[in-house]
Amino acid sequence: MISASDPVTTIVPASPAAHSSTIDAREAAHFGTMAADWWDPKGSSAMLHKLNPARLRYLRERIDAHWHADAAGFTPLAGKTVLDVGCGAGLLCEPLARLGAGVTGLDAAPENIAVAQAHAAQSGLSIAYRAGSVEDLRGETFDLVTSLEVIEHVSDPARFVRGLAGALAEGGLLVLSTPNRTALSRLALIGVGERLGGIPRGTHDWHRFLTPDELTALLEAAGLRVIDTCGLGFSVAQGFVLSDDTRLDYFLTAVRA
Repeated sequence: MISASDPVTTIVPASPAAHSSTIDAREAAHFGTMAADWWDPKGSSAMLHKLNPARLRYLRERIDAHWHADAAGFTPLAGKTVLDVGCGAGLLCEPLARLGAGVTGLDAAPENIAVAQAHAAQSGLSIAYRAGSVEDLRGETFDLVTSLEVIEHVSDPARFVRGLAGALAEGGLLVLSTPNRTALSRLALIGVGERLGGIPRGTHDWHRFLTPDELTALLEAAGLRVIDTCGLGFSVAQGFVLSDDTRLDYFLTAVRA
């Protein structure tokens, strides 16, 4: 098991078998340009920094419920392995490692992996980082698989979901989040977010957003069962919050059927 007291990060190169990958090269290049200031809360990834507290709150709730963990405990993922697909520069990987997990971060952009590696080393965290796609895992499985705000950027969502399902260990937990394809998401994320500069232009293609029903169908076709759905909303007073309203963005949690 990886020890947090022995900070080691590794980069594994992507597989050359591009035909087997769900990576969209243009999307990977777009996010790679953000690598240098990914950890700057006022930089191009500022929106992700604002999303992270609500993301982590939801993940902690699902982790505690699934593994009957002590909600007051600091390391509910001790002894567990985690895969974060589309990890960027590690905004989610690092807190998951602090929860006790042996974490692997996978991203399509090598630039992001290089920044993630450097930041983890500075933070004294042992995280295995890999540049590539979920199809490169070739039979490896993990107790918790996360992929947040990623599926809307891949070339083949159905095959991507099958790859996530294949990476999920027996008894494991899969958590996804993505924008819903609604008038509200189009207005908020593209009409306001991108046009006013809160989100880098070109980040989203509204037509590639999936509704909860569509994503649920992909998960079920991959042999998974959705056990929880939660909306991600926005409050002027509180920022991003967990909500019953899935019109803007949402989480789905799934297990093996």
